[in-house]
Amino acid sequence: MVYTRKDKYPKTFAEFFAGIGLMRMGLERAGWQIAFANDIDPMKERLYSAHFQDDFPHFTLGDIHQIEEERIPTTTLATASFPCTDLSLAGKREGLSGKQSSAFWGFIRVLEDLGDRRPPIVLLENVTGFLTSHKGKDFEEALKALNSLGYRVDSFIIDAVRFVPQSRVRLFIVGQLESLMPEKLPAVSDDQLSLFYEGELRPKKLTDFILSHQDINWEIRALPKLPRNERLLPTIVDETPEDANEWWSQERVDYLINQTSEKHLRVIEALKNKSHYSYLTAFRRVRKGRSMAEIRSDGIAGCLRTPKGGSARQILLKVGLGKVKVRFVSPTECARLMGADDFNVTGSATEALFGFGDAVCVPVITWIADNYLTPLLNEINESLIAKKKELAAARQLADEFSKNQIAVESLESFISQNIEEISSFDNSNLKANFTELILLYNHRVHAVEIDKSLMIELPSNLTKEKNS
Repeated sequence: MVYTRKDKYPKTFAEFFAGIGLMRMGLERAGWQIAFANDIDPMKERLYSAHFQDDFPHFTLGDIHQIEEERIPTTTLATASFPCTDLSLAGKREGLSGKQSSAFWGFIRVLEDLGDRRPPIVLLENVTGFLTSHKGKDFEEALKALNSLGYRVDSFIIDAVRFVPQSRVRLFIVGQLESLMPEKLPAVSDDQLSLFYEGELRPKKLTDFILSHQDINWEIRALPKLPRNERLLPTIVDETPEDANEWWSQERVDYLINQTSEKHLRVIEALKNKSHYSYLTAFRRVRKGRSMAEIRSDGIAGCLRTPKGGSARQILLKVGLGKVKVRFVSPTECARLMGADDFNVTGSATEALFGFGDAVCVPVITWIADNYLTPLLNEINESLIAKKKELAAARQLADEFSKNQIAVESLESFISQNIEEISSFDNSNLKANFTELILLYNHRVHAVEIDKSLMIELPSNLTKEKNS
């Protein structure tokens, strides 16, 4: 049995693995309202609270495995951006059994414990490595876990570069309670599915998984094309004074440039001779045992990561007018790269970078809410209203039938008790006499003050006879 309300489901959500709250920012921009947030990291909780400054404390600090069901309010949507450490291609790929990513099962446990209060919609987010972790077994297991709780599932992939000047490819899963949806659409052929699925949102690797796992209870929805982003790297860069301490020493700059490939070195030299500044980004990576600086010069930043090591911090190069100036990407620039331009950045730079490196891109979430979650909620509410109308009509019909049946049975009983009198009616006087009988019956019902619904209305043909 699934929890339902008397009216309709509101646009409320519970945010698990909330981090610094960028999932919340994205949903609130689409008109959704926070009801609950949870994360295990006290540093992220401080950043979250410093930005939102809620009158009502939505944030519950603690391990998701330990949260009691009674502390979680009833909501329409639950979101989960669970840790990607064990799913990432850059990690050890321990999968959903790994120390960090196994937190997914804490989310499943919460949904299970909520029982009849289970949210109609869930939204999960993670790296695309989730799709291939343990040759797809982890992804399959996660989807089937949602199926077992009554959710049909859908999945798609979005690169944040469609919204901000950052390449950040993420996998999303949407689950919707089957019990609240209209009857499932008829099955279609694999060829039809392939034409429907493949595209930017569901590339071939995801389509192949869907087509090869038809035992999963899917509910694939058509989505509009992603927007075209015109915003490039210069639009998010801070105005940093030339003599600011953030800029690296020339010695450090030369060391970085010496770590670049010949191809990237030629790009830097060409831009250096321009009469204006250009902005590039770089990450340090180890290639064949050697530390290399990989430069990106297309006006797009690389994917922000948590600064767990020096190589994880993204580097900004300001090149032109005969100069090459270098510094790390700042926390406020990270906020803009995540579409959270107005985020109130507090704490140390390292704390802020940890917060943004683990977060979701705000406009991506808003787009999903506008084009998927809200339309889905509207369908659920429309279905709920239709079901309630059908139920009300059925109840009214049952009530009317019950009353009419009682009246008929009462009249039958009355006639049977007066059968001798009725048998004396002749055909010529039958209508008038039967009218008199019904009037007598109604008079007796009225006299003893029993349910007036038992009284029988004179048929129209008898009424005409009576009035003529």
